[in-house]
Amino acid sequence: MGKIVRALSADGSVLCSAINSTDIVNEIFRIHNTTPVASAALGRLATAGCIMGAMLKGEDDKLTLKLNGGGPSGNIVVAADYRVNVKCYAENPQVDLPLKPNGKLDVGGAVGNGLLTIIRDNGDGEPYTGSIPLVSGEIAEDIAAYYATSEQVPTVCALGVLVETDCSCRAAGGVIIQLLPFANPDTVSAIEANVNKLANVSRLFERGLSNMDIANIALEGIEFDAFDELIVEYKCDCTRERVERALITLGENDLFKMLDEQETEGKARELEVNCRFCGRSEIFTEADIIKMMKKAKK
Repeated sequence: MGKIVRALSADGSVLCSAINSTDIVNEIFRIHNTTPVASAALGRLATAGCIMGAMLKGEDDKLTLKLNGGGPSGNIVVAADYRVNVKCYAENPQVDLPLKPNGKLDVGGAVGNGLLTIIRDNGDGEPYTGSIPLVSGEIAEDIAAYYATSEQVPTVCALGVLVETDCSCRAAGGVIIQLLPFANPDTVSAIEANVNKLANVSRLFERGLSNMDIANIALEGIEFDAFDELIVEYKCDCTRERVERALITLGENDLFKMLDEQETEGKARELEVNCRFCGRSEIFTEADIIKMMKKAKK
């Protein structure tokens, strides 16, 4: 699990959220067996998703971030909720690209040049969806651009993932700073002066800096208070019952067609469904499906 520290300037015009997501990214690596560039892409988007999930207002609120970049990583999806649980997957977690000329992982090359889509669902059946063209595919710039374009909130976003030689995560984290329209010019100038100090945020965590240390760097020269600290966890909420509900929506004919396609000589007809977020499998026999559809018809 990780932690988020959130701080607010004394005049209420600046919100700063800092997270050490090293444990989250290591869980992503364990579940999805990601290559270094996939770990960086998933880790950065999941780190941003954690911070954005912490901004949700209601207990039933959920957030989905989708990168449809058209790159070799395929679509990348992160889901977070009000309780700051996060889960994610990439269509191709085994994507592997040469390092960029500066020696860094080519996250933008893996992601591509398509769209960033963010969906907010407060449980009322009418989720809000906003999309922007990707600025770079490096994710931090794209998150900042989304807030500026879709929500008209000036935002600074720094995200980073350092990968070990064994492909595990050495350090990961991020910071998001948002300014409200009434922020005074001195506050804006202070934020602008501090931005460059956050360019390698994962290196700062590698050096042992805490979330509060990161907030102090981000808000140097500004009076502020840290108002809460939240626990963050990689957690998938899939259950057999949720899988059943999803299967029922496919309809009886399609389900039995899928059974036919997976039929193996000498074995009982069954359907295996895998969760893309956690890798958990559920097996449904022909008898299970018959019972499930009878129950749905009632």
